[in-house]
Amino acid sequence: MVEKDFIINHLDEALRNEEFVVYFQPQYNHSTGMLIGAEALVRWISPTVGFISPADFIPILEEQNRISDVDLYVFDHVCRFLRRSIESNYPLVRISVNMSRSDLLRHDFFEQQEAIRNKYQIPTSLVHVELTETAVVEGAQIIIDAIDKLHRLGYTVEMDDFGSGYSSLNVLKDIDFDVLKLDLKFIAGTTDNSRGGTILSSVVRMAKWLELPVIAEGVETLEQADFLRSVGCDYIQGYLYSKPLPPKEYEELLKKSQVASILPQMSLHDILSSGNFWNPSSLDSLIFSSLVGPAAIIEQTGDRTEILRINQKYIRELGMNLSEKDLIALDPTNTFDAINQKIYSDTLNKAAETKKEVECETWRNLKSPTCGFERLCLRSSIQLIGMSKISRLFFVTIRNITNEKQLILEKQKTERRFKAASEQANIYFWEYVVATKEMHPCFRCSRDLGLPSKVCNYPEPVIESGIFPMDYADMYRDWHKQIENGAKSIEGIIPLTKDRIPFHVRYTTEFDGAGRPIRAYGSATLVVDHSK
Repeated sequence: MVEKDFIINHLDEALRNEEFVVYFQPQYNHSTGMLIGAEALVRWISPTVGFISPADFIPILEEQNRISDVDLYVFDHVCRFLRRSIESNYPLVRISVNMSRSDLLRHDFFEQQEAIRNKYQIPTSLVHVELTETAVVEGAQIIIDAIDKLHRLGYTVEMDDFGSGYSSLNVLKDIDFDVLKLDLKFIAGTTDNSRGGTILSSVVRMAKWLELPVIAEGVETLEQADFLRSVGCDYIQGYLYSKPLPPKEYEELLKKSQVASILPQMSLHDILSSGNFWNPSSLDSLIFSSLVGPAAIIEQTGDRTEILRINQKYIRELGMNLSEKDLIALDPTNTFDAINQKIYSDTLNKAAETKKEVECETWRNLKSPTCGFERLCLRSSIQLIGMSKISRLFFVTIRNITNEKQLILEKQKTERRFKAASEQANIYFWEYVVATKEMHPCFRCSRDLGLPSKVCNYPEPVIESGIFPMDYADMYRDWHKQIENGAKSIEGIIPLTKDRIPFHVRYTTEFDGAGRPIRAYGSATLVVDHSK
């Protein structure tokens, strides 16, 4: 370890002699393999003592308020490299430079930085600024103002080492960062630990809601990179792809690389403000909790669907004494059989494709500690509210229609039994509405006689069609006048159709509370001559 006095006493000389060397560690999109940027890292190579670790000299220079001199030195070399790349027509990706708390507090730092950038004529889009949590801890107003100034100058500001300290969420809440750099060390660099993987997945999801691109640094294994991609983080930096490279090597890498930009992880539609939605006191949350019907926010990633948020009306609508915790932990796809799973999946796809609200009805198998197993039918209205490359967010409202569907199913069973019985008995039947003179035929009337589902001005159309012969027309018209006048029942044998097949035709009248006829139920049964 190099002595503290050596570092302090030799700093100015090292800066003049350019003993500090800027290395570039590439960043990649793991899904495409394309280069998306690099981080500039400083190394001190002293002709006297050799390599001096940044872990040795950076804390000392921060303590002595001299780190800004090195940061400006690095910024100059980054701009110099970018100018050379522009003039050589190399593929261009942005380079991130580190900025310390001392830089933000130094009154002339931005002026000196801008003078360097303007000297090399480098657009701010090619230079990102990285700030560590320790640089902005407590979110002091002077720090917030400094970051606002960086934004006004056109810089993209990255939060470095997210998760390495204890107040990362507070910092993220108070300061408007553009990119999140995730430190894998805070989950011990492993994805086997289920708690660590859950935390990592949750952080990436949070960043999606904030529309922040996430870059994971310290990625060393393919397993880590594949896991990151599976939870929605494609951008990685680490030894899996490349160690930090000296300028010449990074230049060669640029020449042969396909490059791309970093983009937000998820695009949210205008109908929903993510910041307001997660704020419990916001109008969006009030509407979600109190004014809309039973509602949920769900996320679909591949074949898995996860409930992110529900309101109390959603819980009550299911009516199974399930808690919010139970429902949030539930994967809805596990409640479907194959047929209903396809219906729901097709509806999600249609909602995503059309960007419109789409409805479906699905049966689900749910179980609760108090109610046991139940099969529920839910009508779901689904609307897309956000999308990333691997996941989609939907706003879903539900209605429990189990009782309605069961009544319909029972009615359908009864109708099937009645149809079967009528086929066996060779009976035709219909309903006549007295006030409107409408006739509603049975399925056999429609099938065998070609009648529509509703016949108006009955019985004239069936007389004109020849179903009721003309020599019986006046008698049949008189029957309907009798029904209007209160006849309780009428019956007789009438030869029907052009073939004059004899049927026993009968009417039974239904009356309202005042004794007025409202409906008559007709039937026609084939007359069988048993004497033959």
